[in-house]
Amino acid sequence: MTQPYLDILRLIERLHRHFLDVLRTELRTLSVEDINAVQALLLYNIGDNEVVIRDLKDRGYYHGSNVSYNIKALTETGYLTQERSPHDRRSVRLRLTPKGLDLCASIHSLQVDLAGTLSGEEGPLSVTLATLQRLERTWTDFVQYGKIRPL
Repeated sequence: MTQPYLDILRLIERLHRHFLDVLRTELRTLSVEDINAVQALLLYNIGDNEVVIRDLKDRGYYHGSNVSYNIKALTETGYLTQERSPHDRRSVRLRLTPKGLDLCASIHSLQVDLAGTLSGEEGPLSVTLATLQRLERTWTDFVQYGKIRPL
């Protein structure tokens, strides 16, 4: 069981890098040169939601240490708006602009097309998803509780 687990770790990392490559290619196709793939993924994960910056990490949208830099860049390039809460001035709400929503729609269309290439694979993909969700819970529990809890 150890070797498949280690292989999955390597594959997850490679898949993430490949997915960023897919986003880079799509950005080039769309002639979007003012943001990078990580920023496009951040926009895509926010989508049509309104989120507080801390929610980006809590919801699993972003784990990087330079989220402030990316939010600033996305705001300056017109993909994102920031609005301070009138009740808590420390809290900043993020929302995509029409430009950001248009880009998200393009990325969503790409995702639908890519998912279509896997038609007929719903069963195996569901099993894979369930396994990866269990792995995520295991890691989350370990970070939260400092130990491995039974599934």
